[in-house]
Parts: sequence; structure tokens; C-alpha cells
Amino acid sequence: MTSPVPPREPDAAVLEAVATGIPSALSDLGHLVRIPGMAWPAFDQTQLERSAEAVAALASDTGVFDDVRVLRAAIPGTDEQGQPAVLATRAARNGKPTILLYAHHDVQPPGDDALWETPPFEPTVRDGRLYGRGAADDKAGIMAHIASIRAVHEVLGDDLDLGIAMFIEGEEEYGSRSFAQFLSDNKDALRADAIVVADSGNWDSVTPGLTVSLRGNARFTLRVRTLDHASHSGKFGGAVPDAMMTTVKLLSTLWDADGSVAVAGMTERDAPTPDYTEATLRDEAGLLPGTTPIGDGTILSRIWNKPAVTVIGIDATSVGAASNTLLPEVTVVISARVAPGQTGQDAYDALESHLRAHAPFGAELAFSDVDLGDGFLVDTSGWAVQLTRDAMRDGYGVPPVDLGVGGSIPFIADLVREFPSAQILVTGVEDPHSRAHSPNESLHLDTFRHAVATEALLLTRMNAAEL
Repeated sequence: MTSPVPPREPDAAVLEAVATGIPSALSDLGHLVRIPGMAWPAFDQTQLERSAEAVAALASDTGVFDDVRVLRAAIPGTDEQGQPAVLATRAARNGKPTILLYAHHDVQPPGDDALWETPPFEPTVRDGRLYGRGAADDKAGIMAHIASIRAVHEVLGDDLDLGIAMFIEGEEEYGSRSFAQFLSDNKDALRADAIVVADSGNWDSVTPGLTVSLRGNARFTLRVRTLDHASHSGKFGGAVPDAMMTTVKLLSTLWDADGSVAVAGMTERDAPTPDYTEATLRDEAGLLPGTTPIGDGTILSRIWNKPAVTVIGIDATSVGAASNTLLPEVTVVISARVAPGQTGQDAYDALESHLRAHAPFGAELAFSDVDLGDGFLVDTSGWAVQLTRDAMRDGYGVPPVDLGVGGSIPFIADLVREFPSAQILVTGVEDPHSRAHSPNESLHLDTFRHAVATEALLLTRMNAAEL
């Protein structure tokens, strides 16, 4: 396939249509943010159904798609169905390519409402940002797709021959448990020449980023047990290893003195990174003045190319319920980020072997709820990558930066397996201050405008391409 040489100047008609449509897109985004659709069973699942139906209505109202459906797929190895997803399709005409647009409509739980400056499901604009759970991750990704389709359809009308499939998942934050089955069930409808995954970020609020590498993940639950019942800490403390002390000693072996991962068998990738200062890290991450960064090497190599291990949950006696008791067991959840190029399985095997080898005092260890995902490296030589870079340059007004991302999108491995010839383009609407998954998540409004312009230009230029 060859692509046309993109025009020296952006398509003024498409950009004008984008600008005109932004207020409506933001209004629709606000409506989506008001729907608290979370895939965890503990939450009201009818809200997730509301969210899917709202997205399906937006897709239908574009007038572009031949078919729009809300579908579920089975979760392999269980008798359960996955969460509702939206699948919208239109067939390519006159030899034009097909593009698949992905985003997800489920969101993370809000956490402690007291930490939010405004209610998490009440979209609020202040200081050029839209605040609310899902405002950035990833309902803005949905609206970037919808708004760009609206603009392109307005300009091209019947000359829109590009095939478009849109897949809006309903359980990305809950592990995409039915994702692979959904791809298999709907393979023909989803088959595309290029796939845009709108669930990543940008270099900053004014500079676009094309994500070219992602870390994998290995998450699991570890139970540490030393006693068959709790005991008085005064009677036996000093002779009996309680589970908390044992767990603390065990976990401390996972890191070197500088905070680098100290697990034999967890690898790192050797690749250059752009300049990025400690001052920028402090600003974007919220490091306290007296807290120092961890790890070695360039800061971005630590985030993009090296493993990380984080304890993200612990079950033990709460502070309020504390008593003079030796705990018999402690349970923790460990989340590891895996360097691109290493499989999640290999990293998990290294972690399990390390923990078993370093268990203090002969403590009993039990591993469960293992969740693995592989990293991703983009082949940047394809025609769609160049079209995307050009569209980013013209949509934002500045050249894009190729990004590595410390986070994980494990389902990309499923896309690669099902559609090996498709070019996968990982984009997004977030900037470093979006605080996805955290209280006061927000969307930078100018970044959103530029992201919509970029995707509209990409669709327009793909419509001019020939297979």
C-alpha cells in the first residue's frame, strides 16, 4: 500500500469543522463523565450498561456507521460474560483502507471522595481543564473518535470511502478479561489496515506523543503466613516471627538501596531516551521537596525501559483496630511493570522464584490471582505511522515526540496476534498532569482540541490513500 504525500498545510475545511464541533463534543463528554460505569462487581453494573448505550447512541448519531451494536463476549475459562462493549462498523468503498478506532468507556473507581476538589462524577471546568473520573481516561478518547468522525463526515459527505470500525471496550480497567474472546468473535468486523488505540498520553499539554513502547505487567497476590493463630506480642515477641515483620523483611529484598529492582531474571531494555529533568519529574509526579527519585540511569530509562515493582495493596490489622498481637498472616498485592522485550510470564517466574528464595524464617508463601501482560514495541517504518506523525504535526502545530510509556496496555498483544498485518498506533488525549486513576483526574481542553484535529486529519488523509 502507498500513501499520498500529505499537504504542506492542514486541510482548512476539516480543521474548521473540528473547531466548530468542539463545544458539542465537550458537552457529550460531560454527559459520559456523569455515568459512573465501573466494571468491578462491587459497583452498580446497570451504570456500565447505561454507559455502553450512551456511546452506541453517539456512534449511531454520526450517520457514518452501517451497524452499531452493544455486545458482550465470554470470559475464557469461566461461565461469565464480559462487560458490554460497543462495536460500530462501516465498510470501505472504492479500494480504500479500513481503520479500527479503540477506546474504553469503563473507568477506575473514584477512591476517597474527600480527596476530590469537586465531585468525581460531576464534570467541572476550571483553569482550562475538565475535571472528573474518566474525563481523560478514557472517555475523552471516545469523544476524540466521535468528534473527528463528525468533522470528517461533515466535510467529505458521500466522498467518505474510508472503512471505519470502532470498538469501545467496557472492562479495560478491570483487566480486559473478555477482550481476546471479543476479538475472536468479531474478527471479520474488526479487521483493519491500521488500529488507533486512543488510551495513552502526550509529551506535555502542547506537544503530541506517539507511543512506540509500553512496559508489560505482572500482578499477583502474595500471602505470607508464619503462625497458625495470633499470639500475645508481649508473651512471644522477640522469639516468634510475626507475619508483618516477615513480610516487611521479604518485600525489602525486592529493591536495591537506591530503589532499583533487585530481582534476578527481570530484564531491562537498552534504548535512548529524550532529555527529561528531575525538576520536570518533580512537577509531574508531585514529589515532596525532601523526597528523592529512585533508581539509576536516565529518568526516562527508569520509567520506559526498566522494570518496577510496587506494593499496591495490603491486608493486615488497621491502625484503628491495632492491638498487642503477633499477626499470623499478611496478604499483599504486588504490581510489577516489565521492561519491553520481556514477557509477563518470564517476569512473574523471576519474581516468584526470588520471593521463595528469600522468605525469612521459613515463612509459608502462597501466590494467587496472577494477572500477566506483555509489553509492546511499535514498528515505526509503516506508512500509517508516518501519516500519524504528519497529522500530529499539523493538528498540534508542533512535531510529535516518540514516547515510551511506563504503563501497560496488555491487550495490544491480542491485537497483534489477531491482526498481524495491521499497523498499531497508540495515541491519546492525556498530558502529564491528567492524573489518570487518581483523585482530581482531568483533561487539558486544548490538548483535547488538538487530539481531535489530529485524528480528523488522519482519517481524511487515510481516505485519500489507495490499497
